[in-house]
Amino acid sequence: MKKNIFFLFLALVLVSCGTDSNHFKIAGRFLNLNQGELYVYSIDGGSSNIDTIRVEGGRFSREVECQSPQTLMMVFPNYSEQPIFAEPGKSVDIKADASHLKEMQVKGTKANEAMTAFRQRIANASPPEARQIAAQFINDNPSSPVSNYLLRRFFVATADPSFKQAKELAAILSNEQKDNPQLANLSKQLDALSATETNKTLPAFAGVDAHGRSVSNRDFTAKVGLVFVWSTWNYESMATMRQLKAVWRQNPGKIHIMGICLDAAKRDCLSSTDRDTIPWPNVCDGRLFEGPLVAKLGIRGVNDNIIVSKAGRIVAHGLDNKQMMEEIKRQLAK
Repeated sequence: MKKNIFFLFLALVLVSCGTDSNHFKIAGRFLNLNQGELYVYSIDGGSSNIDTIRVEGGRFSREVECQSPQTLMMVFPNYSEQPIFAEPGKSVDIKADASHLKEMQVKGTKANEAMTAFRQRIANASPPEARQIAAQFINDNPSSPVSNYLLRRFFVATADPSFKQAKELAAILSNEQKDNPQLANLSKQLDALSATETNKTLPAFAGVDAHGRSVSNRDFTAKVGLVFVWSTWNYESMATMRQLKAVWRQNPGKIHIMGICLDAAKRDCLSSTDRDTIPWPNVCDGRLFEGPLVAKLGIRGVNDNIIVSKAGRIVAHGLDNKQMMEEIKRQLAK
């Protein structure tokens, strides 16, 4: 009996001391957010799950599955996002004012503390200055996962991308992180992105959607064409899908939409589109960012988009959701 009690006590001590090697713990507190929900998802294929974090009395704590290092995106009630760098068996403590999320402080791992320091450096910087600071960080820290995030955030997935500089910085990171498949994929994407810049012709492609129907670049013959990249684990893209459905209904025959779903499981894509009666084709091959269509079209991430004219010319690529909706309405009004 005493032996059993001892082992039970030992197990409780071990649990209380930290997180096991298959999880990553996120805990902290917020000012100006007494109750609510936050969401966390992986942006680099580390996990296809969406974890919900409940805030009670301004405090929160959640262990998420983590088998290997990955970059998580924390989604706040106002749909703003901040990256968290997860490591198996590690934990972080977050302090933030919900009304000033860019000043969020994350302590507990080297990468998260580096990201906090970076946020503080660019707090009052102009966009060009912030990009310059990001480039310097990448040059100084080529092995850091923070550098991988900053490369996408400031040089690729932005309204004003710099593909030439992105390729130079990606080469620096790849030289240091030779076994990183995400970097290898990004290098391929950067080549494709050059082919999907504004005023260029939409690249030729052919494939099938989640229902097995054929799709290709030849389908884009309506007044406005849209390639929209989404996932069931990204709440902002799901909300935008519903907005697009309203625009599609209000403009019959004038807009052609093709979705690219970056879910790991086709059934999740089908469940969502069938439930919401989404009428346009949605490609989902379960390969996330490794799919051939993603590479062909230079897809930058979830919520990416390409707007195409009737002549097959690319009007815009990589707008934020608000800009995308405004541009679609502008093109429809012509």
